[in-house]
Amino acid sequence: MPQTATAPQTAPDSKLVYRFGDGESEGDAGMKNLLGGKGANLAEMSRLGLPVPPGFTITTDVCCAYYAEDKRIPEGLREQVETALKTVEEKVGMRFGDGENPLLVSVRSGARASMPGMMDTVLNLGLNDTTIAGLERKSGNARFAWDSYRRFIQMYSDVVLGVSHYHFEEILEEIKRDRNVSLDTELTADDLREAVRQYKERVQAETGNPFPQEAHEQLWGAIEAVFDSWMNPRACTYRGLHDIPASWGTAVNVQAMVFGNMGEDCATGVAFTRNPSTGENRYYGEYLVNAQGEDVVAGIRTPQPLTIAGKDQGGDLPSMEEVMPDVFAQLVEVFGILEKHYRDMQDIEFTVQQRKLWMLQTRSGKRTAAASIRIAVEMVREGLITREEALQRIDPLALDQLLHPTLDPQAPKTLLARGLPASPGAASGKVVFSADKAEDQARHGEKVLLVRIETSPEDIHGMHVAQGILTARGGMTSHAAVVARGMGKPCVSGTSGLVIDYSKGEFRAGGHTIREGDMVTINGSTGEVMLGEVPTIQPQLSDDFAELMGWADTTRTMQVRTNAETPADAATARRFGAEGIGLCRTEHMFFDAGRITAMREMILSENTKQRRAALAKLLPMQREDFSAIFRVMEGYPVTIRLLDPPLHEFLPHGEEEMREVAEAAGLSLSQVKARSDALHESNPMLGHRGCRLGITFPEIYEMQARAIFEAAVEVKQQGMEIVPEIMIPLVMDHAELKQLRAMVERIAAEVTGAAGVALQYLIGTMIELPRAALRAGDIAQSADFFSFGTNDLTQTTFGISRDDASNFIEAYRKQGLLAHDPFVSLDPDGVGELVMIAVERGRATRPELKLGICGEHGGDPASIRFCQQAGLNYVSCSPYRVPVARLAAAQAALAENHEKTNH
Repeated sequence: MPQTATAPQTAPDSKLVYRFGDGESEGDAGMKNLLGGKGANLAEMSRLGLPVPPGFTITTDVCCAYYAEDKRIPEGLREQVETALKTVEEKVGMRFGDGENPLLVSVRSGARASMPGMMDTVLNLGLNDTTIAGLERKSGNARFAWDSYRRFIQMYSDVVLGVSHYHFEEILEEIKRDRNVSLDTELTADDLREAVRQYKERVQAETGNPFPQEAHEQLWGAIEAVFDSWMNPRACTYRGLHDIPASWGTAVNVQAMVFGNMGEDCATGVAFTRNPSTGENRYYGEYLVNAQGEDVVAGIRTPQPLTIAGKDQGGDLPSMEEVMPDVFAQLVEVFGILEKHYRDMQDIEFTVQQRKLWMLQTRSGKRTAAASIRIAVEMVREGLITREEALQRIDPLALDQLLHPTLDPQAPKTLLARGLPASPGAASGKVVFSADKAEDQARHGEKVLLVRIETSPEDIHGMHVAQGILTARGGMTSHAAVVARGMGKPCVSGTSGLVIDYSKGEFRAGGHTIREGDMVTINGSTGEVMLGEVPTIQPQLSDDFAELMGWADTTRTMQVRTNAETPADAATARRFGAEGIGLCRTEHMFFDAGRITAMREMILSENTKQRRAALAKLLPMQREDFSAIFRVMEGYPVTIRLLDPPLHEFLPHGEEEMREVAEAAGLSLSQVKARSDALHESNPMLGHRGCRLGITFPEIYEMQARAIFEAAVEVKQQGMEIVPEIMIPLVMDHAELKQLRAMVERIAAEVTGAAGVALQYLIGTMIELPRAALRAGDIAQSADFFSFGTNDLTQTTFGISRDDASNFIEAYRKQGLLAHDPFVSLDPDGVGELVMIAVERGRATRPELKLGICGEHGGDPASIRFCQQAGLNYVSCSPYRVPVARLAAAQAALAENHEKTNH
């Protein structure tokens, strides 16, 4: 989410600059908010006595003030920087801008959250036509000096002057061609001197001004450029993707240069104290001899492995362990100190200058979900961290990586379009544009990808057999998204640039025309749509995963249920640790090919007698459905929502399908059309649906209640314990629930009386309308439980259709009008307040009232934290979100305990 509208705004404290290095510092690791992650960790490493080149950090407050004051340097900063710079000069015995003994510095960004590569860096600052001579004399290495100067001109021009780096790369490539060499390291001092001359000419040509020669002018240009880079497009996009507020600002770190490019006894590298891909407890990293930091990541030269063991990844380049064993030993010692101190896997940047090791950065390393779990569990075993800390180290949403197939990161990809990552996992299949065709081709063994403008409940059979679903419209909680997540199938929805033409059997995207039968791959974790079949990697759950989930279960206080309406979904959820079903949507059961005819016959009936006759055909099918689910969920609660959607959703829309229905029902086509027209509603979401169907057509709910109780009696007679929970949807008033509860209780008494079986059951309602939340005290008189249907409660509170929200929600987020999509993460202020009111008033009437949430928010960690604060008993989510919810619920319990302890 680009954040161009909300730059940081705050006034700085009087101390704007903090010094570090040479075994002492004015800051520490606890000052990350003020000094940024890089600055705080440089200060901490200095306090630990590690070899850190001296420098200073300009605080994040200064960045905030810079933007608040229309990009002006705050008063007092120049003086504090000059004082700190003098301290660095004293520590290293050099002078900034001096022609004889020049101090060179690096200028780097450093926000409190790691944003790798998003902001700007300048190395070798302080070089000019005078200081280059001093550097050459002092180092005794002309090639090194001119290599440093040409690097500085390129970086400074790109970052500060706005002259793109490709201008300089072209010049360097031309010189290498002239000298008949392929590597930068093969260029001589004279070659590099010529590169510098041409670089300066290019700067003059592009900017109209000579390259800056005054060292202090260079420094302030770089400092301002780092502040400016906080609001550059890539940084704004990264912050949006990772929920990093623009108001945080970035710090600036100015540090004495150490050089990895002085010769063969110098090097630079990046290292991890454990493998960030697998979590294996062995050192991992790369380095380059005679290079500077950017060379390792730029790909110009092939980096060498850090360790001998690392050579097993391929290649025969010598490792640092072999080439510089004394320096490697220093590095290993530092690894141990840092990991023991920070008690986490560290990502380290270092430079070796004439066989002396210098530390340039340490931070908690980014890692895959699998590595994250392994590292956390192993650190508990090693005694480095507690189980509670291990639980808090894992991002619950990252568990999605472990539960679904993922794309092979090494495989080539051709991107067609990008949509919303609606349901995680990756899948490839032949494009089909209808659910019927998907079902037909899948029956013949084809792997298909269902592509629709948007899906509806009619598409359920095609979605069930498809490898994945791709839609042009719809948001993160659209029909396609919700159903796909429940099925554990990848889905990309709301795909901008996807133009579907059903009549031609094709879609256009990314300059390509894709026809029915062509192979396409989707990544539901990122929203990417790709041409052809991209190889995937199947998930494997480790013993470490099981152990971590066990810790989560003993820590959390809320139960985790699942949203499931098929035995297969229920079994999947149980395998992932679900403790019951919080939402069984009965409407999905009617779209099966063997049932839709009877359902449509019931809808087309002209009187109660005809409806009851059609419902009698559906009764055994429903009973079988519930019986199968009860068996899977033996011993756990099952909440069954009675029919919710408006009846017209079950009727066909095309004339050919209408003709088939008419023939099956013994009606004319005109009669079917007339009934369909009569059921049409201008706003069906607020229309004749939910409990309103049960009030106007009580025989529908009677049939469903009978099927539930007959199935429960059947499994109980087979020795299984089950407690069905019957949920009445879309209640707005106590009178509705009271009337329908009486009906359900009457059916229960008839069924159990006839069978001679005593049966426990609960009757409750969904709170999904603002009025229901406000009248919760009255409604609770007839409710054993409330389940908050936050999908509809969000729609009715905001007045936003979740299926159409994707058209403008992103624009609202970009402009700072909404912090999050309220259909993805529960709105705590509006929707949340209604939930809190309903909890308070409901329990005032009935203290033992069971409370849960069954909207898509039940699988969102931030929403789960709110549910913990609200005092809910359980959350319910799609089967593949159950592990996410289990971990998030444990983290929510720990956070609540921490708050209580502090208060």
